[in-house]
Amino acid sequence: MKRIHLGVISLAFAAAAAVHLAVAQEIPKSISTPDKVESKLGTLEYKDGAPSKETVQKVCDNLDLMHSVEAFVNAYQGASTAAIVKGFNDAGIPNNSVLIFSQLMDSKSLFLTANADTVYFWTIIDVSKGPIVVETPPLCLGVIDDMWWQWVTDVGLPGPDRGAGGKYPTAATSWRRFAQRGYSFSAANSSRTTIRAVRLN
Repeated sequence: MKRIHLGVISLAFAAAAAVHLAVAQEIPKSISTPDKVESKLGTLEYKDGAPSKETVQKVCDNLDLMHSVEAFVNAYQGASTAAIVKGFNDAGIPNNSVLIFSQLMDSKSLFLTANADTVYFWTIIDVSKGPIVVETPPLCLGVIDDMWWQWVTDVGLPGPDRGAGGKYPTAATSWRRFAQRGYSFSAANSSRTTIRAVRLN
């Protein structure tokens, strides 16, 4: 009698194991890797979920291209500002000096968004040796950007001085003590900043 019970139990375990094995072998197609995938890179081939050498090379080449484009796009602003700084210096306008346009701009001016009815002034501020206080005249309209064209603060009418003229200490680090002296503090993320503004009166 015991032998019969043992035989029945053994058969039950064997049947359960066979069912479990059959179920385990059925992998859903939604989570499996196909042997071939058509993409913008071409045909990507896999074997048991592992990519072929050719597929690995295609994907790595595409990642290199993506990172190269990202590096170009992210560095373009800094390269643009570096070219502006060089142009100013080559024209005899050193850093921390203010360029005031003597005439209105026209179609010969090499600026993308310049207006032809306002007088511009522009300065490159070098704060690598410490903060610099920039005093803006009344009734101007401008902005302070860092080396990467990231906004630091507005000056003039849209700025804290509201067109009355103001003093803007600019530094690459947080020199908060200026705020206690009646200044409008500006902290940049780089050692060079630019101020572009127009005089409205």
